[in-house]
Amino acid sequence: MNQPRHVAIIMDGNGRWAKARRHGRVYGHIRGAKVAKSVIEECARIKVPFLTLFAFSTENWFRPIEEVSFLMHLLQRQLRRERATLMRNNIRFQVIGDVERMPEGVQDIVRETIEVTRSNSGMILTFALSYGGRQEVTMMAQEVARRVAAGDLKASEVDEATVASLLPTSFLPDPDLIIRTSGERRISNFFLWQSAYSEIEFVETPWPDFSTADLHHALARFGLRERRFGRTSEQLRLP
Repeated sequence: MNQPRHVAIIMDGNGRWAKARRHGRVYGHIRGAKVAKSVIEECARIKVPFLTLFAFSTENWFRPIEEVSFLMHLLQRQLRRERATLMRNNIRFQVIGDVERMPEGVQDIVRETIEVTRSNSGMILTFALSYGGRQEVTMMAQEVARRVAAGDLKASEVDEATVASLLPTSFLPDPDLIIRTSGERRISNFFLWQSAYSEIEFVETPWPDFSTADLHHALARFGLRERRFGRTSEQLRLP
């Protein structure tokens, strides 16, 4: 079975899961954090090279201030608590997104976790925080314009490789598999450039109920897919 090099997950459904059980939305986020830990450890165990979790989008800033504040506190607490887990599993931690928009305490713990895990040689775990696909493409276009204006780059030299190198995800391969939980069928401003040839798995299960068994089912379905990248099935079978 083919296993994806890079798995990306849109962890959706925490709030709706909690409301369906007559709890506040924050209860769903607490449960979701526990699920994230189990999925991270399982991906490291089965040697997935790259795992990206869409943890907080640019649009999530529009949520009620109490919920946003709780999410910032939860992120800070979990990163501090789970640093030993990252080290034990040889996981290197990275972040993409507008982290400078986040509270100073969160920025500090993010930078510390990146530094502490820098020498780890196992799975690269990336959190997308205050992240938006349109925003990163816009910033990339601005950087291209600056370089062209400065004479450091010719417009004719701008190709796909140039674009990819100027995105904040340049250290990552494009995701082979994107999983979205909770039944929604859209990618919600996530990896707009990078997902051009990603296999997308929409799972009905809300994130707080997502299990490692669900993860393995998604990986198994990925393994059965034929990835042609514009070619025909017959071409793929040629030696």
